[in-house]
Amino acid sequence: MTVRLLAVPKEVPLLRRAVREHLGAGASSEVELCVSELVGNVIRHVGEGTPVTVHVGRAGDGRTRVEVTDPDPRALPVLLRAAADDENGRGIALLDAVALRWGVRQGAAGKTVWCEVAAEPATP
Repeated sequence: MTVRLLAVPKEVPLLRRAVREHLGAGASSEVELCVSELVGNVIRHVGEGTPVTVHVGRAGDGRTRVEVTDPDPRALPVLLRAAADDENGRGIALLDAVALRWGVRQGAAGKTVWCEVAAEPATP
């Protein structure tokens, strides 16, 4: 699934719904969290209304890969350890906690922040 949109807050719940519909029974709250956090980071750190491309796909081993591409190669995500009373700074820490791995691919005209989430365990 590939979606191009403007990064605005009202698009985030619609995007989560599209991810659930695309992944079907294999959709996980972790994948939805990753999509929300990555698009939210674009809104907060690059700017509301920034054009983004969101790609969600399955790897051969059942992992789900989330990629969010935006046009600013300089605004890189940073893993912070927020204090209990901090109002911000937890997004990438959440992503780091639920993803198997994550990273950034930089280019001259933008960057892609990606993560991979484990397959959902089979329900008994």
